[in-house]
Amino acid sequence: MYLKNIQLSNFKSYEEAEFSFNENVNAIVGKNGSGKTNLLDAIYYLSFCKSYFSAQDIFSVRFDTDFFAIHGTFCQRETDNNALISCTYRNGHKSMRANKKEYPRLSAHIGQYPVVMVSPYDSEIIHGGSEVRRKFFDAVISQFDAEYLQQLISYRKLLQQRNTLLKQMQESHRVEDTLLTIFDEQMIPLGQSIFERRRDFIDQIQPIFQKHYAQLSKEAERVEIIYQSGLFELSFDAGLRQNLSLDTKTGFSNFGVHKDEFLFLINGQPVKRFGSQGQQKSFSLAMRLAQFDYCYERKQIKPILLLDDIFDKLDRIRIAELLNMVGHDHFGQVFISDTDEHRVHQILDEHHIAHQIIEIKRP
Repeated sequence: MYLKNIQLSNFKSYEEAEFSFNENVNAIVGKNGSGKTNLLDAIYYLSFCKSYFSAQDIFSVRFDTDFFAIHGTFCQRETDNNALISCTYRNGHKSMRANKKEYPRLSAHIGQYPVVMVSPYDSEIIHGGSEVRRKFFDAVISQFDAEYLQQLISYRKLLQQRNTLLKQMQESHRVEDTLLTIFDEQMIPLGQSIFERRRDFIDQIQPIFQKHYAQLSKEAERVEIIYQSGLFELSFDAGLRQNLSLDTKTGFSNFGVHKDEFLFLINGQPVKRFGSQGQQKSFSLAMRLAQFDYCYERKQIKPILLLDDIFDKLDRIRIAELLNMVGHDHFGQVFISDTDEHRVHQILDEHHIAHQIIEIKRP
């Protein structure tokens, strides 16, 4: 699978733009602020129905306009069948269409055209809070497990309703046992299933991640991802009962998969505190490469790989190892952004990688 072309209207810095791509390596070059990363983000949008960088869709609308639209044509390599995917946003409403037919819900689209983004912002996965790590792993699992995504959506809605009720109980000093029981009975099977799928996913992706870390770093550190959840100690039902008094006192739910954490360790110590800058970069990049491999293994579709500004942010050892994988056709379609066209040519030519250059000029 590869992206054949894309058309943008009022998306971030683009008023109107159209680009055509080859099915292998596309180098997006231009000065800072020209829109290279915005183009990669538009490709990401067509996969995930959201921006990689902006939490709210309104921030992807070009200044002084009230909508954006992204249209892309995906092509299956084996059959040469094309699919026109469209994402539009106007007046707070977002829709996704495949061949002009709107999806009944956005979640039905996620995973159909998988994408993996490697960005300097990946450092947040290591340095950010637990919510950042949960969102990262949830996004990876959701790309190949539609049922998991639906369970997450349902769980989050119930959690929000339960927290609203707990806040009302806190303020009124009244306990609504019947309503709480209704929410709990619906949340318990969802939370238990989410826990089990996260646990199984970490068990399965761990050796893939460790293999990539060893290749990238050329070093012998022992790295590990540890999944922490209260459900390792208590059933969901027992955890809710045990925390009921605290919940009513604080006004929010203190037990559940929304409190899970993922620890990143190097030689048994937290990588964000004890890992060097190079080790942290290897750690986050290895996780992205493991995401790629795992998604490919499950769906038998090579995700599109987006490499944003990697030549500035990675050292030559890591770049060389990554491009060796590109040159040996480990990946499918690849997009690389950089500010220096000469540098891109030189590095890709050194690794004998055929590529197309797309120059982006400031609007």
